[in-house]
Amino acid sequence: MARPDTLPLLYKTPDRWAETALSDVMELLNDHAHLERKAALNALELINRWPDPDPPSRWVPTMAAVAKDEADHLQIVTGIMAQRGGALSKEHKNDYAAGLRRLVRRGEGNRELLDRLLVSALIEARSCERFEILGRLCPETKLAKLYAELWESEHTHYRVFLALGRDLIPQEVDSRWEEMLQRESEVLQNQEPGPRMHSHVPKKTPPA
Repeated sequence: MARPDTLPLLYKTPDRWAETALSDVMELLNDHAHLERKAALNALELINRWPDPDPPSRWVPTMAAVAKDEADHLQIVTGIMAQRGGALSKEHKNDYAAGLRRLVRRGEGNRELLDRLLVSALIEARSCERFEILGRLCPETKLAKLYAELWESEHTHYRVFLALGRDLIPQEVDSRWEEMLQRESEVLQNQEPGPRMHSHVPKKTPPA
């Protein structure tokens, strides 16, 4: 497993986040499964809306591979839910992802696509940070193994999205990426705590 400090995230999640995230494992798994579903759909939607961006030439096979990975993860997580007597909920809300999507410069052609790629990179980077924590701290061996394995996949996806952005508009990527990293930190810290992959950390209770 790669080192978690290789991630560029400005807000570093403390280990105590895992206690609240794991307080309702079925709800955490349901949230996780929906995130995998939405990630697969996101990759396919990028192909649908931008079937042949110029550049990169490797666009379609790369996005198709990401979509397949995410769909495979969805199958794995929903399988675990079924084994535990649960099922994917019909509705799902993700205020974290919605907050990041508001950063996208819609209707601006390749700039919109660049922002979509960078938002995707942010979500993947934050997810793999959380998977690393769960892989270390989850008391259930099977789940801990799953999270540890998914860390590497999400880390790869984060780098893929960022690399595609660098190919698309290389002169804008660094400044836009730094801006989005700052905004991601703010969006995350405005989330409520709970058993979700992108929840915030409960406030520390002052000593009596």
